[in-house]
Amino acid sequence: MEYYNYIKSLHLIFVITWFAGLFYIPRLFVYQIEAFHKPSPEKEILGKQLKLMAKRLWFIITWPSAILATLFAVWLMILMPIWFQQGWMHVKLAFVLLLFIYHYKTHLYYKQLQRDEVRVTSNFMRIWNEGATFILFAVVFLVILKNSINWIYGVIGIIVLGILIMLGFKLYKTIRAKNPEA
Repeated sequence: MEYYNYIKSLHLIFVITWFAGLFYIPRLFVYQIEAFHKPSPEKEILGKQLKLMAKRLWFIITWPSAILATLFAVWLMILMPIWFQQGWMHVKLAFVLLLFIYHYKTHLYYKQLQRDEVRVTSNFMRIWNEGATFILFAVVFLVILKNSINWIYGVIGIIVLGILIMLGFKLYKTIRAKNPEA
């Protein structure tokens, strides 16, 4: 147990870098989708550069971080099996499962865009980008507050967060419609 805090620290570091990748990759997808609709040669130049950036982010930062965060989490769970008896951990693990699903679906979008298959809009990808934000908020509050969380306020908080993000998205869309360079 003397090395518990080192393992916990490494877990947190890799969770942070995993989320950094999950926050940035959809933004690159937005740019790839928008570049796909530009005229030549801009389409090809931007497309090639954005594909390279996405590939490096995805396979050098995001995937390794996800794997390492998971390995250190499993190690922590082995050291602290009592956590499996606590309700907050069950809810946290449900959100972690949701995070893995989000990561996998993002990987499918990555593969499609690497093949120049544009199946979603840039606006969809902007909204998709917020999925990791919701998961992060839920997990952080669960881990910090544990049993003391008031679920009614928590649910209301997530709904308010969603409304604020959607309002921000609509505001940005309005601004961008008036000024495409914004």
